[in-house]
Amino acid sequence: MLAYSSPLLATAGAVAGAPGSVDASVAWHYGDPFREQRAATESVAVIDRSNRFVISITGEGRLSWLHTISSQHIADLIDGTSAENLSLDANGRVEHHFVLTELDSTVWIDTEAATGPALLSFLQRMVFWSKAEPVRGDYAVLTMLGPDSRDALVAASGGVLEELPQQQYQALALPGGGFVRRMPWPTTDSFDLLVPRADLQRWFDKLVSAGAKPAGMWAFEALRVAAARPRAGLDTDDRTIPHEVGWIGGIEQSGAVHLNKGCYRGQETVARVHNLGRPPRHLVLLHLDGSADGRPESGEPILAAGRSVGRVGTIIDHYELGPIALGLVKRTVPLDTALTVGPCAASIDPESVPHYDDVQAGRAAVDRLRGR
Repeated sequence: MLAYSSPLLATAGAVAGAPGSVDASVAWHYGDPFREQRAATESVAVIDRSNRFVISITGEGRLSWLHTISSQHIADLIDGTSAENLSLDANGRVEHHFVLTELDSTVWIDTEAATGPALLSFLQRMVFWSKAEPVRGDYAVLTMLGPDSRDALVAASGGVLEELPQQQYQALALPGGGFVRRMPWPTTDSFDLLVPRADLQRWFDKLVSAGAKPAGMWAFEALRVAAARPRAGLDTDDRTIPHEVGWIGGIEQSGAVHLNKGCYRGQETVARVHNLGRPPRHLVLLHLDGSADGRPESGEPILAAGRSVGRVGTIIDHYELGPIALGLVKRTVPLDTALTVGPCAASIDPESVPHYDDVQAGRAAVDRLRGR
């Protein structure tokens, strides 16, 4: 089976992602990556994310069934609504992160290309007697970013689509098939389009004609990292639990793990850490020394005084912040610790550090029993 290569790589100026990288099959940039990032924040940009793996699930039991085997509360998800979700292993470690949308009696899932086949296989194995049928969907993802997204999409639809979704995770059907949904990241003006793969080029061309600037995955990744949003497989490892990377919380908190739902694989770990403990690591934004000779690679250790205190994930150049990265560091590492990652000095962005000021219900109950 040949590896996927996006037809949009034939677009003028398109430069593919680095060979062997997770985004090698789509455009990394179109010749001016910093200008593309600026367009994605100040006007409108369209990004080819057609390397996402898409799954469709039909059947009247699709929501109740998926609810029982994943971390999000979706049993009563209403039509035209989306959510982030996780598949965890028995120890509560993240196996898959995916975004799902319920629309017109179908659940649509998109996830990372590298792990998509494994997620589909898992879902198919778990059907048993449930009335649910997960299959691969021949759809592709485009992402629009920027405050002028509405005007571009309305124009591209020929006026058929008069409004964009107003609420986070809301989805609306597109003329000719597919849908557009609003996402809370990587910017406040983020919209995913899931379109039939055969219509990918046509939609891309229409959006560009309507004023959207072609932007590569460099732009998307830079804004994602700046927003401290993790990407499974890059910013996670085989030990990652949801608490470490901010995936805790229901749909209304832009999370992927609902804390008030029934049993699912890995729930014991989720509940124990939430009620009694703290995550051993947490995800932070790192600022890297841009004058260093060379850059680290994803997965390298983060060092403090020569000792490993974490691992670095996505490393990227941001048009305003310079070289930045996401890192999973030990929760006990002080904010002002001098760090190194490969050849670079690094510092933790204080605004990215999670707060642990809340009193956990389980811990409070234990303290009451002990008379504290």
